Amino acid sequence: MESAATTLLRLNLETQSHHAAADQLWSPLLVPNVTKWQYVARLAMVYGFEAPLEAALAYTPNLRLAIDLRVRIRAGLVAQDLIVLGLTAGEVADLPQCFPMAPFGSPLEALGWLYVSERTTLQHDAVRRNVVGRLPETRNATEYLSVYDGIVGLRWQELGAAFDRFVRTERALDEVISGAHAGFRTLAAWCGASAMPIARARR
Repeated sequence: MESAATTLLRLNLETQSHHAAADQLWSPLLVPNVTKWQYVARLAMVYGFEAPLEAALAYTPNLRLAIDLRVRIRAGLVAQDLIVLGLTAGEVADLPQCFPMAPFGSPLEALGWLYVSERTTLQHDAVRRNVVGRLPETRNATEYLSVYDGIVGLRWQELGAAFDRFVRTERALDEVISGAHAGFRTLAAWCGASAMPIARARR
């Protein structure tokens, strides 16, 4: 099987058709006239995807043998930022989530979904700089976007190393790719369908 870097390249190529839709998660915030409401709504959308995904990953058997999930747990930071931006803890708890809490069928499938989540972090620095630059009042509400500040490349390398250890055959790679396709489809559908009912955030 390929090296970790080549495995990630294969995964990038095999899922390329999904990338533009997935990038819509953050691209609305990369505009000059970004508003606080847009930022709150996007964070709420992210929370609705990340929170159930993290729960599913946490309960997937043997996934911890492939990768240390502790440094990739971020949903709590989204909740923290939303509270700083004006939501209550109860409102955050009541935010809609895109799929039920359930473990994946295998660590390979889970790695595919994790790849989808980790790929979104590649935009975090640009989003944070634009949001804070346009909306200085959000400066203390970027813990989520700052979580990989200066180490996004390292986290990507660690993900590649996990693939290197676990993805040793073409069949295994196919299972990871299948999981990634499912993750991207879910993320795109969630971005397209979500309308976050957060009245307080408009004030």
